[in-house]
Amino acid sequence: MSPLALLLVLSAAVAHASWNVIAHGASRSGLPFLWAGSVVSTALWLPVVPLTGGLGGGELYGFALGVGVSAVLHVGYMLVLQRGYAVGNLSAVYATARGSGPLITVIVAIVALGERLSPPALVGVVAIIAGVVGIGFIDRGAVTTGRRIDPAIVFGLLTGAAIAAYTLWDAQALRTWSISPVAFMVGCTALEVPMFAALLGRRLPEGLRMLRTDWRRLLVFGILSPLSYILVLAAVTIAPVSIVAPMREVSVVLVSLFGAFVLREARPGARLVASAVVVAGIALLAV
Repeated sequence: MSPLALLLVLSAAVAHASWNVIAHGASRSGLPFLWAGSVVSTALWLPVVPLTGGLGGGELYGFALGVGVSAVLHVGYMLVLQRGYAVGNLSAVYATARGSGPLITVIVAIVALGERLSPPALVGVVAIIAGVVGIGFIDRGAVTTGRRIDPAIVFGLLTGAAIAAYTLWDAQALRTWSISPVAFMVGCTALEVPMFAALLGRRLPEGLRMLRTDWRRLLVFGILSPLSYILVLAAVTIAPVSIVAPMREVSVVLVSLFGAFVLREARPGARLVASAVVVAGIALLAV
């Protein structure tokens, strides 16, 4: 992986971990937070579009199709992720989602898109996924739900499937239609606003109230959430998606450590071991 792609993905991981911590803190707000976050994200990033290549070099049709499908996939992703945060442990939901998502992505990228990985890179991918799944199982063992199937794991897997779907679609859309990453992300968040509004229905005043009362957290979210994915989109234009998708999972390390040392979630030692496995995998991908 090139140094530029590595820098982009690692920066994206830091931003992604940060906004997920923020989203977890607002999990009880649910849809109002997602709607308000989309509004703020669009407003903050729209002025940046003309400064970053506009819509890109492709046709308007490609931009509209790419953004339209991606927005639907992202809304599905946010809904299952937010629901998981509302019913489950932060690290369990996050780690399960971030482990299953890249696994599906890598398989599809190799089988369907014809991407190939070198032996060290393949070992790195396996190590990252194993470490991330390990963090998920650490939390699975630490949480007693009284049910045979932990809802955190269920929603984590659903989130992982959504991650794989939008990652693969977005990578192909940018490459096929030469879309600017910033314009692509802004287009998605703009379309998410009416989608979330429709889902809110009569609860829309709750979203408006959140814009007034929780604007500081929304401001941080509105900057970091789009930024994290803009950096990933930029990375997939210069590196294989089968490498970028697992590499961004360094964010799991950050979220897991936050859960252990700030939220006081269980088994910090085991988290550190699993996180070290993720870091080792990243080192192999960076070769």
